[in-house]
Amino acid sequence: MTNPRETDVSLQSSRVLHARGCGILLHVTSLPGPHGCGDLGEHAHRFIDFLAAAEQSYWQLLPVGPTGYGNSPYSAQSAFAGNPLLIALAPLVAAGYLPEAELSSAPELATDRVDFAAVERFRCACLRRAYQAAKQEPELVQFRERERAWLEDYALFRALKTHHGDLEWTRWEPALRDREPHALERARAELTDEIGYRCFEQWQFARQWQALRAHARARSISLIGDLPIFLAHDSADVWQHRDLFQLEPSGMPRVVAGVPPDYFSTTGQRWGNPLYDWRKLHATHYAFWVARMQNELSRFDGVRLDHFIGFERYWEVPAQQSTAENGRWVQGPSDAIFEALHGALGSLPLIAEDLGEVTPEVKALRDRWGMPGIRILQFAFGTDPSAFDFLPHNYPRNAVVYTGTHDNDTTVGWFFAEQADSSTRSREQVEREQRAVLDYLGKDDSSEIHWALIRTCLASVANTAIIPLQDLLGLGSEARMNR
Repeated sequence: MTNPRETDVSLQSSRVLHARGCGILLHVTSLPGPHGCGDLGEHAHRFIDFLAAAEQSYWQLLPVGPTGYGNSPYSAQSAFAGNPLLIALAPLVAAGYLPEAELSSAPELATDRVDFAAVERFRCACLRRAYQAAKQEPELVQFRERERAWLEDYALFRALKTHHGDLEWTRWEPALRDREPHALERARAELTDEIGYRCFEQWQFARQWQALRAHARARSISLIGDLPIFLAHDSADVWQHRDLFQLEPSGMPRVVAGVPPDYFSTTGQRWGNPLYDWRKLHATHYAFWVARMQNELSRFDGVRLDHFIGFERYWEVPAQQSTAENGRWVQGPSDAIFEALHGALGSLPLIAEDLGEVTPEVKALRDRWGMPGIRILQFAFGTDPSAFDFLPHNYPRNAVVYTGTHDNDTTVGWFFAEQADSSTRSREQVEREQRAVLDYLGKDDSSEIHWALIRTCLASVANTAIIPLQDLLGLGSEARMNR
């Protein structure tokens, strides 16, 4: 009999999100590790081994781009680059690029939370030393040539930010801000070594990522990525492709992204991301998005489209507004972008994060392209207007169900309202939800409530179930990812 874990890679890819399967949501940074932050090294490979032993199908991660101010994975300095803080250091020692003594002299770093400033200081010092030993490697030269379409501008952007004390690109001298050719040529000549270092980081990230993905495929574990619809303003992509965004001549946004006032916020959410000029993107047959999706699929077997409703319509907020209250709905690219993506790349294993103000048009767009939507079990028992759709007996097969996501409290923390002081729910609402949960589950008490809700997700008809690791461990609000 054939071992089911020795499946053909092409068969594995074709079954992503279509066959019944389950997995775990955990970002790389949350893994244990010796240098203050989870990375792509030994512990990531061991986690894949655990998933295989537990007969899981998926590992879902958050975005893996290089984070900027605030260290949010959803605000990256590039839509194409990888986060250098995820590069494991032990392989650099094994390759002869870094002395082993460098790691033994590591400072004491926190083990319960990531101290990003301390982690960056130590890891980047090690990476810079390794670069000096590897800068002449032929493979690095080949990598730079192969990825030059995005890599050279990204490396120049990062070198210029370092040169300017990490200032936003709109505060650089106008010639660099506006990408005047003579200024860029001068900067490339002056910052050659720093540019080379940034390329080295991406080379090492790519090598380690592909090794991790190969290990996952050998264990029949599919990796699911997360693609934010909007980009950070202070990013290489916006600087490089200013014409694709609605910007002032100074480079500052005219309008920014957000969501209107709702159940969670009386003033809405002003995210601040610059908005695309969708007409110009359409004129290029969405070439930037095609390249972006192709890059994402070189790393992942499936992709969650964050804020899917923005493809059908998006909330446009004048940049000078301090809240999102005075915005307006604007028509998004709708089918046109998916026609371009599918036309260039073929059938795509996408998940539509269809949360928020979901209109019939949003649902129709999702369904026309065969994407599974998302169901959050925590939303099923309260006063959310869409609560009916989140009850398991109402799920369609083509759906991905979660107990909660990285944006929510853990299931234990949510059920027991451990963060009651910061919750939008009153004590009466919490008690009503608790009773509704127990009645739905047929339970007399709240013992092991996380396992009861996990079992409910797994028993639903939804093809795919993804459980945050915090819920598998029964952790409370202290383990919440996004506060």
